Amino acid sequence: MRQEPSSYRIDAFCRPFGKSRQAYDERSHYVATTSVEEDTILSLVRTVREDFPRMGARKLLICLKPKFEAMHLHIGRDAFIELLYRNFMLVRKVKNRRKTTFSNHWMHKYPNLTSGYTPSVPNRLWVSDITYIETGGAVGYLSLITDAYSHKIVGWNLSRTLRSPGALSALKMALGSLSGKQPELIHHSDRGSQYCCRDYVNMLHRRNIRISMTENGDPLENAVAERVNGILKTEWIYDGKPESWQKTVAFVGRIIDLYNNQRPHQSIGYMVPAEVHQTGMKTERMWKNYYRSRNIPMNGNMGENKDSVPEQDGMKNSCPEKEEQKTLHQGNEAKA
Repeated sequence: MRQEPSSYRIDAFCRPFGKSRQAYDERSHYVATTSVEEDTILSLVRTVREDFPRMGARKLLICLKPKFEAMHLHIGRDAFIELLYRNFMLVRKVKNRRKTTFSNHWMHKYPNLTSGYTPSVPNRLWVSDITYIETGGAVGYLSLITDAYSHKIVGWNLSRTLRSPGALSALKMALGSLSGKQPELIHHSDRGSQYCCRDYVNMLHRRNIRISMTENGDPLENAVAERVNGILKTEWIYDGKPESWQKTVAFVGRIIDLYNNQRPHQSIGYMVPAEVHQTGMKTERMWKNYYRSRNIPMNGNMGENKDSVPEQDGMKNSCPEKEEQKTLHQGNEAKA
């Protein structure tokens, strides 16, 4: 409107809509300022996505918050998600298609010592699992050991096969950060043959580490390990396919370093795992679960928390969402 050499004044266009010239100028300034701010925000998002190509919107906002404050950019969570949506920058989930656990074997399987147990400091519970990476037409298998308190990956190894040496190498890396025996530490895994083999079990026994394994195929029995696998796969591995084995090993080392030292985690109050692991600071989970809490004495006997309510199969007898729906339904019937 301003660019065309017209004899009409801005006031004449605003008057039929009940708007003033001042309102028009303020709106024009707001649109221009918002456009510049959104372009700046999207540019910062693209920069972060170079290292975290599939990081979700909420964690992106946490990572970028200091920069936004320094640049006096103000945007809320919902507006940030909407901005990414309008610019096709939200990520989609990818499904896992490969099996890495083979538990139908003759070796001894240990009971689950971690049901309902939540560690209060680092190096009290380690969880292990194996995932896969496609590279150069081949497949590599990544063994991971994660501290359940800090969510830091303390040991890892990339192997060309699913045999036990890969898992053993990851365990040696994790144990290298500790000295002496560890009678208070629990090592938890699935019942895969890599974790049940003699060499792996003996290495744990030599450090007096207690062994715990899942009892069925429920992913919730090894939830932290499954979650770490999912983060690495969906945020990095699925999009990055190195051409050679050497590049794959370097790629894995880099993404684990990013995961441990830069990526905020919702489960530890949006802190980074390396800092929580080093300091042992108390963190607050930013999500809820409805599983009961039980204490595991150091003698290995399971003891239920006296304050807990009797439940069925490790779950609460009622779910808050279902109870709320039931209450609303009864209220509607009463009104009817």
